[in-house]
Amino acid sequence: MSSVHVFRTFTLVLLISFLVGCGCSGNSATPLPSATLIPPTRTPFPPSPTPIPTAAVVNGDLITLAEYQEELARYKAAVNRDLTLEDQETVINDLINLTLLAQAAKSEGYQISETDLEERVAALDTEEQPLDDWLAAHGFTPDSFRVFLKRALEAAWMRDKIIADVPTEMVQIYAQQILLYKLQDAELVLEELEKGKDFSELARNYDPQTRGDLGWFPPNFLTLPELDPVLFNLEIGETSDIIETEIGYHIITVLEKEENRPLDPAVRQILQEKAIDSWLERRWKLSTIEITLPT
Repeated sequence: MSSVHVFRTFTLVLLISFLVGCGCSGNSATPLPSATLIPPTRTPFPPSPTPIPTAAVVNGDLITLAEYQEELARYKAAVNRDLTLEDQETVINDLINLTLLAQAAKSEGYQISETDLEERVAALDTEEQPLDDWLAAHGFTPDSFRVFLKRALEAAWMRDKIIADVPTEMVQIYAQQILLYKLQDAELVLEELEKGKDFSELARNYDPQTRGDLGWFPPNFLTLPELDPVLFNLEIGETSDIIETEIGYHIITVLEKEENRPLDPAVRQILQEKAIDSWLERRWKLSTIEITLPT
């Protein structure tokens, strides 16, 4: 199972919005029965601990059923509708993604200590936004919030480390395309281009609104990855042959090209999201993940 859709978990969004905007430890073990009640032919053993109900086990780390149910309730409140099986899968996979990121942060040497965690929790309790009120509004107990906060902060650290590797400038091209849905039509357009027909005029005929303008973009930006190997090998003013993809038949011309053009912030954000997706996809493959939700 892999739901490494863009890593935008509701949990992490909830944490960030909160940060911007604003247990019992005793020993209650059951005593052993009196010796007079134990048959002499049996050796007394202490009772086995009751297993913690889990929703998933990620490389040995537990995501408890209680955590999953709390997160499911928060998700339901956020979308304000009855949840589907797909929604449930999204929630458990988002929790797994958070866990994978937090585990990686620890392997990189970053980990929130209990002292640091307590200080961070205390700092969140303000007169403008009392922590108890916020916890109640979002379905947390103090203990479950500490578990959530620790994992989310470690995950956020690793997320930031991944996206920091996305450069601020890259090779980019400015391109224009003619998209057709029948091979025969694409072949006719290509023939017209080869006879000297103006590309922009043909593009306007097939797409009056945008004229096939693709704007500036770097490698690994388009949603159709099979286009990149062709487009980034074209020279300025050169037009591609017909490129077949799942959505149709493309003929594309490169209008401009720059080797080190600054990335538009929105484009860089998309590349960062793709970097996180790629990281998570690799991590899922390398990890031992067992989803233990009751069927």
